[in-house]
Amino acid sequence: MISVKNPISLTPITTLCLDFGNTRLKCAIFRDRDMQELLVLPDDSEATIRELVSKYHPNRSILSSVIDHNPAVEDILAGAGSFHKLSNKSRLPFTTPVGKPETIGADRLALVSAAVDLFPGKNTLVIALGSAITYNFINKYKEFIGGSISPGMEMRFKSLHAFTAKLPLVEKDWNFPLMGYDTSTNILSGVILGMATEIDGIIEIYRQKYHNFNAVLTGGDAPYFVYHLKNKIFADPNLIYKGLYAICEYNNNNDV
Repeated sequence: MISVKNPISLTPITTLCLDFGNTRLKCAIFRDRDMQELLVLPDDSEATIRELVSKYHPNRSILSSVIDHNPAVEDILAGAGSFHKLSNKSRLPFTTPVGKPETIGADRLALVSAAVDLFPGKNTLVIALGSAITYNFINKYKEFIGGSISPGMEMRFKSLHAFTAKLPLVEKDWNFPLMGYDTSTNILSGVILGMATEIDGIIEIYRQKYHNFNAVLTGGDAPYFVYHLKNKIFADPNLIYKGLYAICEYNNNNDV
């Protein structure tokens, strides 16, 4: 677990954890270790970030970005308090004994940090369901070994539409049958149940190889799959923000 220099404080420390993904820009607000609020930002303009800083008065902030964001974001956050931009050069609570650690996405670094912080001493597979599915394995020795990447739900819907002549672009939906009764429900069943079977299969492969193993499900699309998985695994839609907080804490603690 992360150690804290000043465990007793009359004034809570406010931390902004920003996650700029391919689909949306989000910001989680923490008071000490407690996540208080989650915002979806309309854009990364200077006005939006200044308004965010003005409202929450952060003591510190951290940014995970997988897009070409507005560079002024970093200057504004740095001017408001202690700021950290997550990258492969960040101090992390785990090691990355892989061939090219510089190619690991910032979002995956945050997810693995959360696993180390929340599940110490375990072999953990973090499955993130977003634009893509990422499988991220961290062993009990705090080594991020790697994992795999496959197409996400919307990517599969768009592929079926783009690479065929007549299949429609289907919107994701909770309500669909095992056996579709029209084209749209056939696609829903095929994509969502197909992905659930894929996830279950990969979990089982890891479970057979590693003892003291657990799997965690996260990401914006996670709710669509929780009830379709045979493996009843822990689901936390806010895992990436908890990981960003852990990294921010790690980089602001001189005792680590």
